[in-house]
Amino acid sequence: MAAKIVRAAIVGASTLLGKELANELNASASTVWDLKLLDAALPDVGLATGQITSAGDEAILIQTIEPGAFDGMDVVFFAGDAATTLKHWKEAKAAGAAIVDATAALEAEAVVRCPVIQTSGAGSARIVIPSHPAATMLALVLTRLRTKWQNARAIATVMEPASQHGSAGLDEMHQQTVALLSFQSVPKDIYDTQVAFNLSATLGPESKVDLQAISTRVRSDLRAIAGREVTDALAMQLLQAPVFNGYTASVFVELDSEAFFGELETALEGGIVSIATSDDPQPSNLSATEQGQLLISIRPETEGVRGFWLWMAVDNLKLSAQITIACANELVAA
Repeated sequence: MAAKIVRAAIVGASTLLGKELANELNASASTVWDLKLLDAALPDVGLATGQITSAGDEAILIQTIEPGAFDGMDVVFFAGDAATTLKHWKEAKAAGAAIVDATAALEAEAVVRCPVIQTSGAGSARIVIPSHPAATMLALVLTRLRTKWQNARAIATVMEPASQHGSAGLDEMHQQTVALLSFQSVPKDIYDTQVAFNLSATLGPESKVDLQAISTRVRSDLRAIAGREVTDALAMQLLQAPVFNGYTASVFVELDSEAFFGELETALEGGIVSIATSDDPQPSNLSATEQGQLLISIRPETEGVRGFWLWMAVDNLKLSAQITIACANELVAA
């Protein structure tokens, strides 16, 4: 059968997530995505109508958002900044497009979705927010554990990567790294503190990154996709890690009965979750890059006790793109 053709626009196509989305959509086997790449503002406006980027093996033009830009679109992805989403979402809605808001700016208008966890569809919703990647990774683990061990609980320390804050976050961490190695003062426009070679639970008072707000969103999204009981079974701390890409998390899980490694492995394995064996590279932000899998290693405190350590890693941009596209597929199917 011929693949279904869906017309879609990506707003924020020059962002890290926008580029990842374009690559994933162009690699789709089940759907042919007729893509239009958009950005709110482009350099050298007046000298050119857009800029060229790549999506897979194809070169695509990124255009500025003009009146009528969303006409005929089945789906509009918002993958840039919240301000751009708030400025243009009503235009996309008026054009009849379903909206997938990866910026989470439309919280009051949308439902949070994670199709790899939620088995029921999006119903009549036409605006959805893909779940935060940290919420997705935690939900995958907790929902599967609590299917077998109803009262399982977890304590998680989640490490936030610079790429979660876009090119600006990546650039400042790179600039700080270079400056420190050159014995120079470090730029602090984004984080208002040194994040290179440093693990931080709080950032500077003028930081453009709010770890507490991110933590609140992770818990809120977890509640939306996995339920209050699962969320109440988790204690979580979010740290800014000195890494460029990839979420990692150290999670201690306490079960309500004795269990062995094999039982835990069976409960967690499957879908986008991959359990590392002794012969596999151990999970890290590097080994998870471009894998499209949540990598997990398991270590018991001692054999046969109720507590286990999980070390998890996932490519945050790839996971976000996967969940975003899964949300779009739900809307298209509806």
